[in-house]
Amino acid sequence: MVFGNMGDDSGTGVAFTRNPATGEKEIYGEYLVNAQGEDVVAGIRTPKPIATLKDEMPEIYQQFAEICQRLEDHYRDLQDIEFTIEKGKLYILQTRAGKRTAAAAIKVATDLVQEGKISEEEAVLRVDPEQLDQLMHPSLDPEAKVEVLAKGLPASPGAAVGKVVFSADRAEELGKEGEKVILVRPETTPDDIHGMAMAQGILTSRGGMTSHAAVVARGMGTPCICGCEALRIDVDAKEFTVDGVTVKEGDMITIDGGTGRVMLGEAKLVSPQIGGAFQTILEWADKIRHLQVRTNADTPADAARAREFGAEGIGLCRTEHMFMAPDRLPIVQQMILAENDEERKAALDKLLPVQQDDFYGIFKAMKGLPVTIRLLDPPLHEFLPNAEELLVEITRLEMSGENPELLAEKQKMLRQVRNLSEFNPMLGHRGCRLGITFPEIYEMQARAIFQAVAALVKEGIEVYPEVMIPLVGHPKELEPLREVVVNTAEAVKEEAGVDFSYSVGTMIELPRACVIADEIAEHADFFSFGTNDLTQTTFGFSRDDAEGKFLHHYLEKKILPENPFASLDTEGVGKLVAQGVKLGRSAKPELKVGVCGEHGGDPRSIDFFHQTGLNYVSCSPFRVPIARLAAAHAQLKNPR
Repeated sequence: MVFGNMGDDSGTGVAFTRNPATGEKEIYGEYLVNAQGEDVVAGIRTPKPIATLKDEMPEIYQQFAEICQRLEDHYRDLQDIEFTIEKGKLYILQTRAGKRTAAAAIKVATDLVQEGKISEEEAVLRVDPEQLDQLMHPSLDPEAKVEVLAKGLPASPGAAVGKVVFSADRAEELGKEGEKVILVRPETTPDDIHGMAMAQGILTSRGGMTSHAAVVARGMGTPCICGCEALRIDVDAKEFTVDGVTVKEGDMITIDGGTGRVMLGEAKLVSPQIGGAFQTILEWADKIRHLQVRTNADTPADAARAREFGAEGIGLCRTEHMFMAPDRLPIVQQMILAENDEERKAALDKLLPVQQDDFYGIFKAMKGLPVTIRLLDPPLHEFLPNAEELLVEITRLEMSGENPELLAEKQKMLRQVRNLSEFNPMLGHRGCRLGITFPEIYEMQARAIFQAVAALVKEGIEVYPEVMIPLVGHPKELEPLREVVVNTAEAVKEEAGVDFSYSVGTMIELPRACVIADEIAEHADFFSFGTNDLTQTTFGFSRDDAEGKFLHHYLEKKILPENPFASLDTEGVGKLVAQGVKLGRSAKPELKVGVCGEHGGDPRSIDFFHQTGLNYVSCSPFRVPIARLAAAHAQLKNPR
């Protein structure tokens, strides 16, 4: 036992051999004169910065600095050291590897390589991929005092401050005026995309980690909290309440998408810091990893951003997001409401050029890299207005007696909404089932893709299109749709007078597809596992309902070790993935296999995909650096 409370020549303190917040090579810490260790950590007294020890006890400080260097050299890492001075004699009580921020972890690791103390491989392993989220988004100032109103699911990382708005239109309006807004909705739909794009953050009272709001927000890099069921939202009154506290439109709130906390008022944020060391560690990771890293992107802007973050192509481009733009939605609705083939073809002819422009922009942004485009996947009713809202509008028009033409149009739309509505849309008329029922939709999309390719080939730009047909569970679903795509490609080649290569594959997202993957592979050039839907269909969970209603109880009671929509269930869903890879490659040894579900950006899932032999993972743009580092960790731990 040594005592730091024996007078003015005694003391106690805690110090780090390098700054644990920045990684700078400087002794960082604090101490108290005439005190025991408990006094430093209990906050009873205000300690002094370690630098002042140099003035008060210069010999002790010099000795301490030499010991810091010796300990760091021995352990080859930043050290957290506890010490006591008793009557002018220095005692080292404890040393351990110091906890540090992501920025510090990266700087310390790269500096130790430059100092010749560790290898590049060791440096890569010293940085936790999950920590990189801290560097990609604004975060709450650790010193900020906040008033937490409620807590939801941490759906998309980062912190955001803004005025509360309750409609996408209002978010867009204020956003264009330079106002910072948080879009608050019971849930979001593709209709809300324009407002989501202008919002600093998104908050919903329903939905889970893979809901529309969560997936879109992650793709945009926008902080998002979902499933915050404590919120009682009244969209008409433009307010929400939580435990008696009412927040009105225009009030300021802060959300933290990393923790799920909703806070009253404006909290101070810290901007992300991405410097040279960050790039260096990723370059070292790239030399090590075997898995390629692609991105999920639906716009040229998203594609360009992902490319800046190191994406090696697009693993998932969701074409349905392109259909939801305000200028296109009426045309899509015209296509859905068509009463015969001629009317539907007329609407598709209008959509063709705008889809072609979309694909042209994305291919150009990713020139020289592969782009996987998924043909239309969601049920058609998602493109039509909400039935309840239509009914309200019809009632208003009937009572007013005005605009009978508009009334007739709304009544027709309501009939079609009801005709298209399904008890379980996730397992309903969507994906390849839509393509088989209405092959002209997939033919239009294929033509738009290949006409964009032909235009870019004429400009001398390298393009590698991969057309993906979703929700296949039987080879006889894939066979005729592949034929539609191939015939369209060959027709465009002849019409344009150019040649280009392309591939046609499928999304493996049903258990049946995994167990007959060898039969499906006969008609596919590649597989991409859609692990979001595969998790749903394997567990029999509706993901939004599960995360919002009962999944947290499963986690609390340890029925499941973690959320299977956030980190892959390797024991169940993972076995299906492994079986699908093995069977697919038994039929086609060179079959290219990737994953484009949200698990593509999760480090623990990436380790499994690496061991299973996948060629690539695909994730949202802001998770690309995380995936690059995680893939290197996977290779170092399990070389292949």
